[in-house]
Amino acid sequence: MNYKEHILSNPILKLIGEVSGETEAFVVGGYVRDLIMGKISKDIDVVCVGSGIALAKKVAESLPGKTDLNVFKNFGTAQIRYGQQEIEFVGARKESYRKDSRKPIVEDGTLEDDQKRRDFTINAMAVCLSRERIGDLLDPFNGIGDLKSKNIKTPQDPSITFSDDPLRIMRAFRFAAQLNFDIEPGTFQAMKVNGSRLEIVSQERITDELNKIILSPKPGYGFNLMFHAGILEIVFPEMAGLHGVTTIDGKGHKDNFFHTLKVLDNVAKKSTSLWLRWAAILHDIAKPVTQRFDDKAGWTFHGHEEIGARMVPKIFRKLKLPLHDKMKYVQKLVRLHLRPIALVSDEITDSALRRLLFEAGNDLDDLMILCRADITSKNNIRVARYLGNFDKVEQKLKEIEERDQVRNFQPPVSGEIIMEYFSISPSKIVGEIKDEIKEAILEGKIGNNFAEAYELMKEIGSKKGMKKGN
Repeated sequence: MNYKEHILSNPILKLIGEVSGETEAFVVGGYVRDLIMGKISKDIDVVCVGSGIALAKKVAESLPGKTDLNVFKNFGTAQIRYGQQEIEFVGARKESYRKDSRKPIVEDGTLEDDQKRRDFTINAMAVCLSRERIGDLLDPFNGIGDLKSKNIKTPQDPSITFSDDPLRIMRAFRFAAQLNFDIEPGTFQAMKVNGSRLEIVSQERITDELNKIILSPKPGYGFNLMFHAGILEIVFPEMAGLHGVTTIDGKGHKDNFFHTLKVLDNVAKKSTSLWLRWAAILHDIAKPVTQRFDDKAGWTFHGHEEIGARMVPKIFRKLKLPLHDKMKYVQKLVRLHLRPIALVSDEITDSALRRLLFEAGNDLDDLMILCRADITSKNNIRVARYLGNFDKVEQKLKEIEERDQVRNFQPPVSGEIIMEYFSISPSKIVGEIKDEIKEAILEGKIGNNFAEAYELMKEIGSKKGMKKGN
């Protein structure tokens, strides 16, 4: 690859080289890796032998118009936004670590020092931007070779790399999942040995890497690597606990961990939604605690969907995931993931379909993606039958929605109307009347319209001994 030609064709990289003067500047890390792989990254990391902040200021002053320059003196870094690109500047440095912290003691260093401190060889390559050596690739740890062989490997002794900064363990899984790379055996072994060091890393940082793994093209691969390294047990024991098959009287059940990985990958083929993927991860999370053996039925997991839904808030809280609408969305899908398959029968009532439409609301399409992904049998005939059944359910739901419009519906009679009609203040009875109207609509006893709901309101009130107010 002609790196010089690339630099000269990129206005910001060209400018950095021009203003650097006698201070050697290099583009490093992920930008170089992605460039070699034929991708263009919006994030650019620039290292210079000297002050990164001073170089950033020179670049900002040379750009036309007002430029956003953010300086972080405590870290010795500066950041510039240029169009869609974000450029971070730092001086070359070397680092040393204390045993009880992943925060390094930082000193000025050479480019080689800076490359040594990088997490992986594929992220330790640098291309010179300065005039004298513009376009020169500096690859002291054979990062190009590891890119070609699709290998994740550390520049230094992996035990030192992971002991110094254990978050790199999670980053290794993330890059493996994102790039579909292997982890070099010595590196993988060091990850296993140093897994307990993750206790010094904040939960927020670990969860950030987990989310990046979940958003990768094949997230199941990343979780499989974590499991075999013994790291999943440390960072997400509830998921690791899905593993295993118990056999009684020759009867076993599928391994729920590997089933979950397959469901997750199936969802990833259909949706980029982080939270739908979390629903895939957690849909069977309660199976270990609901597992029972019946002499006739074999293994059962009765109620795992409801108990799993109750487990979601605790897991989200522990992992420092959001506890608002995102958590409630995941909780809803976990609770409902068995419902559609129960609606296959021709004898199923319209009220059952209306209830699913009402409870799933705008998330019905995502629920159906999850339900389809949950079919992981190796028997193609069985898979085709299940998917065909889901087609029937979706058609029934479509017909019911077109006719009754109950998806996300609010009872046609509001609390204000009830209070005004009976001349009462806000109270428990108002909610009771609204609930009875809702149930009547879902059961098909009345239509989803104001006139019928209003008449039923008066009837319910009368039965409760209430009369129209003055």
